[in-house]
Amino acid sequence: MKLDSMYQEVILDHYKHPHGRGLRDGDAEVHHVNPTCGDEITLRVKYDGETIADVSYEGQGCSISQASASVLNELLVGKELPEAQKIQAAFLELMQSKGQLEPDEAMEEVLEDAVAFAGVSKYPARVKCALLSWMAWKDATAKALSEGKTA
Repeated sequence: MKLDSMYQEVILDHYKHPHGRGLRDGDAEVHHVNPTCGDEITLRVKYDGETIADVSYEGQGCSISQASASVLNELLVGKELPEAQKIQAAFLELMQSKGQLEPDEAMEEVLEDAVAFAGVSKYPARVKCALLSWMAWKDATAKALSEGKTA
């Protein structure tokens, strides 16, 4: 139970003190909405060659969706695209585990604060909230790549 409490604190901290909030210049922008609950996000991504120079966003919704966007910013900015895609895949795997995947040291090393969302994976309706910004980042990256904005 202590671990769940710590995870809740991490989520609340990112919700109250978001990283990357406020739209800045970017190479690609997307807008995603979760019609189930009304969460929404506008996300911009900026690349410096293969490196993610910035991920900025504006959005509204529950603490899970907003904290997840903050964690995404913290984890991906400064990373090269292949590493960021590895992190995104690990987060997706965790979210799709339906609470069956227990984060180990290796996963914690890759996901850092994002492991706090492990408990969210038990609640399918909340998984969409946690994944909203990650799917937006994936789409913004695909858009930037298709427009030749990354090396």
